[in-house]
Amino acid sequence: MIFGKKKFLAAVGDFEGAVRAQDAEAAEQAFAKLGRAAAKAGDRELREAGPRLAALLPSVPHGPRGTVAVLAGACVERGADAAACAPGILASAREAFTAAAEFCTRWADTGGGDLPDPDDEPTEEIIGRTGIEPAAGWFSLPQWEMACVAMLNDPAVRRLSEATAELLERVERVAEASGHEFKCLAYALRVLDDEPLVVLHRATGTGYALRMSGIGDNFQLHTLLADVLIGGKHVPGRAPSAREAAVCRDAPGQVETEGAFNLVGPDGTWIFNEGTPTDIPVVDGTRLLVLDPPPYRRCWPAGRFFPAMRGDLVLDRVLDAAETASWFAGLEPAKG
Repeated sequence: MIFGKKKFLAAVGDFEGAVRAQDAEAAEQAFAKLGRAAAKAGDRELREAGPRLAALLPSVPHGPRGTVAVLAGACVERGADAAACAPGILASAREAFTAAAEFCTRWADTGGGDLPDPDDEPTEEIIGRTGIEPAAGWFSLPQWEMACVAMLNDPAVRRLSEATAELLERVERVAEASGHEFKCLAYALRVLDDEPLVVLHRATGTGYALRMSGIGDNFQLHTLLADVLIGGKHVPGRAPSAREAAVCRDAPGQVETEGAFNLVGPDGTWIFNEGTPTDIPVVDGTRLLVLDPPPYRRCWPAGRFFPAMRGDLVLDRVLDAAETASWFAGLEPAKG
């Protein structure tokens, strides 16, 4: 099926030319064609268009910039090279969150009150209070969240550590100033890859060196820990079914599961399933997690926080008795 063959790339070319010529009227007309043609574009066109749209972002006016980024994200979801698209999208997202932080500051300085919902449209009164660019930044944040998450599903993009760290700092700054979490983007920016993890099972006095990648939240991690350690016959308990484990790695969908552990830090404080693996403290350069018996029955839908992100947890080795004892020596009792 080749509806719209070449029409989308032609629209991209018209939009590129108008933006680079700073022809506002032509750009507006080309932008409208771009949206219509995208709906009928084939995968080949989208793969070619994604990097071109992402590279154009710095020259696109603030109004449509977020929409163009979402369109580039859609191209990535259909096969465009995320690593090629990501630099332009992450850089423009940093600008948007910087402008949004200024929006929050100006809003507070001009009387405060509840901030407008970033999913709404800016009004003249809002723009009058904060200025055009800060308002454009604030009201484009949902679009930047979508576009960036589409990039961050790819581990090659997550390895752009400097760019992602800078963006996370700006996201957290806006979240603190506004009370809006931007949870999907914040969690995506915290995803760890090829990250060493030492796990101590307190009841059996055993220890394990594992490695985690692409895990969006601790619900997903919890299920995979049970699969690797209980399913692998290393510790007692209820192992997840093959389906429960698969949906936490790369299979589609969700399926009900039951918690096997209580996740605890080395200082004895609970590490909640609702958080991310970055909540696990680092001790001597390695994240250290303690598994205690569950204090009560917990059930949840097993699956991936980011459905398009492949997750995994692998056991590198079982720790020997001496190494396990050295890790256990520094632990605090669990705190209820």
